[in-house]
Amino acid sequence: MDLDLLLRLGGSLLAIFALAGLAWKLRLGGDLRIRDEAHARELAEEAVYGFDAADVAIDRAGHAALLRDANGRVLLLRRHGAHFAARLLTGHTHARLDRHQLVVGTAERRFGEVTLDLGPQAQYWAASLRRL
Repeated sequence: MDLDLLLRLGGSLLAIFALAGLAWKLRLGGDLRIRDEAHARELAEEAVYGFDAADVAIDRAGHAALLRDANGRVLLLRRHGAHFAARLLTGHTHARLDRHQLVVGTAERRFGEVTLDLGPQAQYWAASLRRL
């Protein structure tokens, strides 16, 4: 091997490690999930100022959550890339129950449908969403 090839290989490896370090520092990638109710409440407060959740249901995989405040407003959180997106649900929301899974759709086509595996809580949340 000649010196030029070794320098190019070393420079390439250094650049790869630098980019990986930058991605790690910026917390890019990874497996982002809703850890617990406190984390879900924090995400809801970030999304809607003043939203104080009284009731929380987190998808078993941690990819989505439903939160209700004292005023009866319901917020849907879902993972969107390396962040979470949130929407306040309205009367235009549709919900479909399939055993322990609740499929929730908003009036926004771009937000899409969200499937939450809520276990036994799915029936409770499906009934409450029908009353919106």
